[in-house]
Amino acid sequence: MASSGPFEQRAGAHPLLAAFLEKRENLVLFLAARARSMAAAEDLVQDLYLKVAAMDPEAEVRAPVALLYRMAANLLVDEVRSLQRASRRNAQWRSETQKTLGGLDIVSEPAADEALIAAERARQLAEAVATLPPQMRRAFQLHKLEGLTQARTAEVMGVSQKMIEQHIAGAMRRLAERLRR
Repeated sequence: MASSGPFEQRAGAHPLLAAFLEKRENLVLFLAARARSMAAAEDLVQDLYLKVAAMDPEAEVRAPVALLYRMAANLLVDEVRSLQRASRRNAQWRSETQKTLGGLDIVSEPAADEALIAAERARQLAEAVATLPPQMRRAFQLHKLEGLTQARTAEVMGVSQKMIEQHIAGAMRRLAERLRR
């Protein structure tokens, strides 16, 4: 005589669980036909098992198979509603946060390869700026990187505005040469 496992032992005392174990494959096919996905059906049957196993084994069930199919159908309806809510929520979020053109989302982030190229160019620029003579580098950083006007840069550095213009022009020439290599 074959020994019974824990599921079968528990099912003996729980008529709805016994019906579930007997009809499990049919329930999967029932849900797969409606959900059009075997994976979704398997997930729903797993959820059904958890609901059935949590029920009171002493509860009177007149038509266990009919109840199982009703519970399965209700789980499917709940899942569809949940997916619809998530879809509406995502669409609303997308419409509030994404720009569109002709119904297509406009991506504001650069493509991965473009981001890598930009990062490399930024690294090269930082290296090139570091090679500038100290006064030229400071003038370039204050004006071009920190956004100070030429007049304010001259004031901060204690030199004439004409000198700042020469430092920045020289820095731009040297950087252009270095970055062309």
